Amino acid sequence: MEKNIDLKDLILKTLDSNKALDIISIDLKNKSSMADYMIIASGTSSRHIQALSEMVLEKLKTNGIKNSKIEGKESGDWKLVDGIDLIVHIFHPDKRKFYELEKIWSEIIPKEKVMI
Repeated sequence: MEKNIDLKDLILKTLDSNKALDIISIDLKNKSSMADYMIIASGTSSRHIQALSEMVLEKLKTNGIKNSKIEGKESGDWKLVDGIDLIVHIFHPDKRKFYELEKIWSEIIPKEKVMI
């Protein structure tokens, strides 16, 4: 558990130091079994989004999450970096506003209704 918190903090710092925008972290431990944390951030362009996702992937791999991968490689508007217990979404601001993931996941969802 402590390792996940340290890894989450490392990813948050990596995104921040590389100029990701509106970075938030959502604790999923009591909401879903798919991961412990979700991080959502925005990039300023398709190149910035791609670079951020590659940096996050590299940090995960160098910290022992060897099975991590990037989803959405063809998209310039969104990338998902799957770090097993840590999921990172990096959006173009317009797509992020459209999907409103932070609103969905920040709401308290009773455990009985989580179907993932």
